[in-house]
Amino acid sequence: MTQLSVFIATSLDGYIATPNGSLDWLENAGSPDEDYGWEAFLAGIDALAMGRGTWDHISHLDELPFGDRLVYVFTHRSLADRPGVHAWSMSPREALGVWEERGHERVYVDGGQLISAFLAEGLIDDLTIFTAPVLLGAGIPLFSAGMPSAQFTLDGVRSWPSGFVERRYRRRHDAG
Repeated sequence: MTQLSVFIATSLDGYIATPNGSLDWLENAGSPDEDYGWEAFLAGIDALAMGRGTWDHISHLDELPFGDRLVYVFTHRSLADRPGVHAWSMSPREALGVWEERGHERVYVDGGQLISAFLAEGLIDDLTIFTAPVLLGAGIPLFSAGMPSAQFTLDGVRSWPSGFVERRYRRRHDAG
């Protein structure tokens, strides 16, 4: 069974990007001496799913920070050809079925709208959410309005010298 995981940072007021989609605030808040558990997390996944906005933010990079893992970009528009990157226009449940057929054990789901779509279907197994010590005042929220209720159990909390706080949650399957 494929596990679906989220690993994402927000501002103190719950935004993942500024109103124009910029992540400069996040890059400025972090410390180059802290990897925030990224390498350990990445070692445990074998594919990534991201929304088009997230892809557009990183597509200019010569080398993606995911090694040789497959990247599935959820979009209705075409993408420039790039090895290991696939454009998909399917539902979260359909995607999960394909990943299970392909033998993916753990897929990293990234991008606010895509995370919300997978959460709305009850498909996200765990969330790692970092809170940066920054107030944006406005921006793109992590979760879309109107999400159905879901319950998670806190797995752990960790703070970093830069002021980031990491919270790890697992979906409660006993909750109705």
